[in-house]
Amino acid sequence: MDIGKFRFNGQAIPERMHGAIQRYIEQRINPGDFLTAVLCNDLKEACARADDENITMLPVYVAFFYNEVPAKCRGSSEKVMEWLNG
Repeated sequence: MDIGKFRFNGQAIPERMHGAIQRYIEQRINPGDFLTAVLCNDLKEACARADDENITMLPVYVAFFYNEVPAKCRGSSEKVMEWLNG
C-alpha cells in the first residue's frame, strides 16, 4: 500500500501521518487519538482531535480508509480494538 499515491479530490494524506497509518495496519500499533477516531468512524471525535491541517483532510482520510484499508481493522471501535489486541 502506498499511502502517498492515494488522492481524493486532488488531496493527499499529509506525509507526516503515513508512518502511523502504516504501523497500525502492518504492526497493529495504536495510531493516536485522531487516527483512531477516524478508523472507528467517530467523525465527531476526529473533528475534536484534529489539528489545523488534518481537520481539512477528513474526507481524504475517510476515503482512504474505506477504499484502501481492510474492513476488519476499521469502521467501528470494536473492530479497531479487536485489531489492536489481535
